[in-house]
Amino acid sequence: MKEFVISEAQTEKAVLVALITQTQDERKTNEYLEELAFLAETAGAEVVRKFTQRLDTANSVTFVGKGKLQEIKEYITENEEIGMVIFDDELSAKQLRNIEAELQVKILDRTSLILDIFAMRAQTANAKTQVELAQYKYMLPRLTRLWTHLERQSGSSGGGKGGSVGLRGPGETQLEMDKRIILNRMSLLKQQLVEIDRQKATQRKNRGRMIRVALVGYTNVGKSTLMNLMAKSEVFAENKLFATLDTTVRKVIINNLPFLLSDTVGFIRKLPTDLVESFKSTLDEVREADLLVHVVDISHPGFEEQIEVVSKTLNDIGGGGKPCILVFNKVDAYTYIKKEEDDLTPKTKENRTLYELESTWMAKLNKNCIFISAREKENIDELKDLLYEKVKELHVQRFPYNDFLFQMYDEESDE
Repeated sequence: MKEFVISEAQTEKAVLVALITQTQDERKTNEYLEELAFLAETAGAEVVRKFTQRLDTANSVTFVGKGKLQEIKEYITENEEIGMVIFDDELSAKQLRNIEAELQVKILDRTSLILDIFAMRAQTANAKTQVELAQYKYMLPRLTRLWTHLERQSGSSGGGKGGSVGLRGPGETQLEMDKRIILNRMSLLKQQLVEIDRQKATQRKNRGRMIRVALVGYTNVGKSTLMNLMAKSEVFAENKLFATLDTTVRKVIINNLPFLLSDTVGFIRKLPTDLVESFKSTLDEVREADLLVHVVDISHPGFEEQIEVVSKTLNDIGGGGKPCILVFNKVDAYTYIKKEEDDLTPKTKENRTLYELESTWMAKLNKNCIFISAREKENIDELKDLLYEKVKELHVQRFPYNDFLFQMYDEESDE
């Protein structure tokens, strides 16, 4: 699987392609393309051009129309250094085969690009196994386009002329053999993951009587930076997508209350749920958490949609319905367009000040949200106080006897 990874040593130039449809307007498409460009940059590719086309639905044969495909082909012919074309949606095996035949360059879709990054980021045996399983799941229905010559049979059925001497008889195509090998490999990986899950479950059991808090959120919103700040740990954090692929668990103590804080893999839109399911051991941390801390990048123009994506993914994996705190991170990077005083047009999203956003969300969620900057350490003490109150409430319910680290006598004397 290593050959699918784009190495940073040889930066390839890439072209991005997306559709403007009835369900996806131009603004949203441009936003998705920005995210796709960031994904490509994370994988080590350099984006040189973006193509969009208005269609009601994607073309079942070539994804885009014939004219647009011809335009892309001409651009690639003129610029020979372009080595790949990346599509914003998942392509079927038929589309991949047809586009590759026409453009004669490497074709990637959003899912395969994310898997590239996963393979590059995986560090532990657990993460590597999960990524390999996810890659095979993605490859299995697309084997036909990888090897067009595999339609021939290795043995001829019914004793015909096909096949070599001594190999005639009922045979299977090379494609069927490859599918069988991949299915066998997938079952082996699943067995390995079961063993890893058993070890992880044992680790989770041994964590004692402590409330579990999981950091969840979209990719690159600052979960690992917040983790480092809260737990005084050194989790790898970088301004790239999917910097975290392994779950990290740390013990955090606020005042007299110890609890466990885990950093998880970030979610992203248009990622198939069966690929998310490959990261079962990571998701178990979310499923078994008592409290979720949903981190949001408020400086991102589409942060509200990102909140929806994360909430939907959490529901899909069985992590919905848990107590949740919404943490709006990166307030230091928030920008807005100030309206002129004589401008009577209605306010848009771009005109909202940070104060207006705070008022709106505070009114909606009461005390279950907070605005911070993990990098500038802004409002961190308020976040700790909020976490303390929430965890204490859960701790008293779960473990009714008094097993705090020490008694807070100041509070009692105040009462």
